[in-house]
Amino acid sequence: QVQLVESGGGLVQAGGSLRLSCAASGRTFSSYTMGWFRQAPGKEREFVAADRWSGGSTNYADSVKGRFTIARDNAKNTVSLQMNSLKPEDTAVYYCAAGRGFSVVAAAGYDYWGQGTQVTVSS
Repeated sequence: QVQLVESGGGLVQAGGSLRLSCAASGRTFSSYTMGWFRQAPGKEREFVAADRWSGGSTNYADSVKGRFTIARDNAKNTVSLQMNSLKPEDTAVYYCAAGRGFSVVAAAGYDYWGQGTQVTVSS
């Protein structure tokens, strides 16, 4: 069982930055792929970024490449999402997720989810 708690959301102007953090419980954190997803009002939950448990490779949605950076600290059981050059279309509830599924971009590949943190980018 893994419990995830996100923090760091808030209101920021377009072009600004925010750093989201996700704290995970459990002693097997390093064996999980960690991902970030987001869901805007009226839209489906979408993949943002992931850090694979094996090999440490990362994946990003095209919409955030070059602006967002995912990083994990296995010693602290945390994963962060640094978001720069934020745009109004980045406004959403952001969710941290942990899983061992084959696909890192599909929500179905994750077994555990946080409660979400709101990110609002004003124009």
